[in-house]
Amino acid sequence: MGMAEDNAASVAAAQRLPPVLGMVGWSGSGKTTLLEQLLPVLRARGVSVSVIKHSHHDIVLDVPGKDSDRHRRAGAQEVMVVSPQRWGLFAETTEMPTLEQQLQRLAPVDLVLVEGQKQLAIPKIEIVRPAVGALPRYPADCHIIAVASDAAPAAEGVPPGIAWLDLNDVSGVADFLQQWLQRQQQK
Repeated sequence: MGMAEDNAASVAAAQRLPPVLGMVGWSGSGKTTLLEQLLPVLRARGVSVSVIKHSHHDIVLDVPGKDSDRHRRAGAQEVMVVSPQRWGLFAETTEMPTLEQQLQRLAPVDLVLVEGQKQLAIPKIEIVRPAVGALPRYPADCHIIAVASDAAPAAEGVPPGIAWLDLNDVSGVADFLQQWLQRQQQK
């Protein structure tokens, strides 16, 4: 077991938080597309999943001019919008909340997938598409436990402890996630 897996398990256990797995890759590599494909497969298998999506940019979550936007602009620290179908919480902040703070805001689930936040010391799957033209991170990031790619591994092979997954085999990636999740739940 790697340092990242130990760290994620200890954080989750100490605070009764769900296992967390990062999905990282360069822009255009297919992180969001893979998540869109994985989520219904995992749900059909009975795995409840939440997603934390990181953005480097300011985000607009509300419709300008709507009551909730007006409340926020008038100075409310948090604004909750509620309907019979869903609810959302908009919070103003001066700094990025820690991963633990983000996780504490979520309802209980079996697994939290984090898209982005590549700097976090959590287990990660890196999405690698050679066509993107960027160097993969897995040779230097000890927290990457698997690579999902549309290409075969490089001639020098894959470092020990890193699984190589077919990016186009969503069922196979889901199998890997479930096996990883089972190992986390046994800790």
